[in-house]
Parts: sequence; structure tokens; C-alpha cells
Amino acid sequence: MPVHYFYLIIAVAAETIGTTALQASQQFSRLGPSLIVLVAYAFSFYMMGLTLKFMPVGVVYAIWSGLGILLIAVIAFVVFGQKLDLPAVIGMLLIMSGIIVIHLFSKSSGH
Repeated sequence: MPVHYFYLIIAVAAETIGTTALQASQQFSRLGPSLIVLVAYAFSFYMMGLTLKFMPVGVVYAIWSGLGILLIAVIAFVVFGQKLDLPAVIGMLLIMSGIIVIHLFSKSSGH
């Protein structure tokens, strides 16, 4: 796997941790999760910045945000008991389809 995909995966993971902590921070009223939000987002943007040395910003952001959306939806269901309706699930499947199309067919994705 090219190094820039590793950077991007780490960026997505850090963003997912930050967003999960954002929910747990209860609107920044809990110190521990609030600090995790700040550190995780900062690290996520740093790793995304490294990815931008190899891939266009539009492709990086599409993959970063799309995978983040999907991971957060799963975590929100498992950890926080938040359920999605059918249109939300279909929309997320369309987002995943877009990520797959970019990865498989785009020459801009840097693979």
C-alpha cells in the first residue's frame, strides 16, 4: 500500500476518534473527551496534510469525509444507540459507492 494511503487511513481514524469524543464531551462540558477532540482533530489534519503531498485535495477530502461519515454512523449505533432510517442508510451506501469509484477508476487518487 502506498504511504499516502496509510497517512489517509490514520487521518480518518483520528477524525473518527475526535468525533466520537465530541459526542462524549457533552458539548465540551467534560474535560477528558474535550481534550481528546482537540488532539485527535489536530492529528487528523496533520496526517491529511501529509496525504496532500501525493493526492489532490478534492479526492483526499472526499475519501476522508466519506469514510469518516460511515465509521461515525457505525460507532454512533454501537456505542450511543443512535439508529438511522432507510434514507440515511441508502445515502451512506451512495457515499461509499462514490469512494469505491474514486479508488478503482480515478487516476487522481494516486494509486
